[in-house]
Amino acid sequence: MQTPANLAPKPSLIERAADAYQLAERINARVEREQAVVVGGGGGETLGQSAHPVPGRIALIDRSELSDGGFILPDASPTALAEEFRIVKRQLLQGAMGGQGAEPVSNGRAILVSSAEPDEGKTFCAINLALSMAREKEIEILLVDADFAKPEILSTLGIAGGPGLVDALSDPAIDVESCVIRTDLPNLSVLPAGRALNETNELLASEAMRDICEKLTSNPSRIVIFDSSPALAASTGSVLAGLVGQVVVVVRADVTGESELRAALNLLSGCDHVRLLINAVQLQPRGRRFGAYYGYGG
Repeated sequence: MQTPANLAPKPSLIERAADAYQLAERINARVEREQAVVVGGGGGETLGQSAHPVPGRIALIDRSELSDGGFILPDASPTALAEEFRIVKRQLLQGAMGGQGAEPVSNGRAILVSSAEPDEGKTFCAINLALSMAREKEIEILLVDADFAKPEILSTLGIAGGPGLVDALSDPAIDVESCVIRTDLPNLSVLPAGRALNETNELLASEAMRDICEKLTSNPSRIVIFDSSPALAASTGSVLAGLVGQVVVVVRADVTGESELRAALNLLSGCDHVRLLINAVQLQPRGRRFGAYYGYGG
């Protein structure tokens, strides 16, 4: 006797997860095959990446990499670190969307994360902000790797590289939205930095970049987070500061000097709404439990 379809046993959570994992693996394998092309070079041939993206790409975030790096785990129970970033994101969300009697700031849904110098934790904070914001309801988070000299977003999340922002800037035929990689977190997408070019800063200062920023933020439910280069290490941060509505400057406790911080803030003054985020504060045993990051860096 045949069991009716509506009475058939449903697959378990583990079985559904396995099916989703296998589907994503098949999609990513197809993408890698389609992106791998042979390009000429000198007397031989080398394997490179296609200059054009593959639409509909879905990537799995590597939870083990996040755990090893001390990041917020998307599906885990709340932790002290997660609670700290909830406090930080609430102010940024108010600037982005308004609320509590306040109007959103102009272009507040575009947020730049920078620091004065390298190794002060800006990428760590940018990723955690994105992961924390992605848990909000009815908003979409796009995390943009805009540290073109040292892009780390994709490798930290365990996502394979591909065409990105620079490719869309340098080739009008490439739609920047087609470079966006959706992840297995429903509200989180990533835009890679793209290929390295000598004229990256000039491209960022072009009218094309302004058009791209407007396009990325045209969806009223999307918040765009740019992980930029350190302000004193490269000029990209100062250029992007003029295109966003909010800037977060990560300050590493007992490392960032006052003169360096003042110089960085001056370079990022193209944005009127700048906030400081103190990273790697050592807490006293009975001290306040929120607002510091327990020695993590990134």
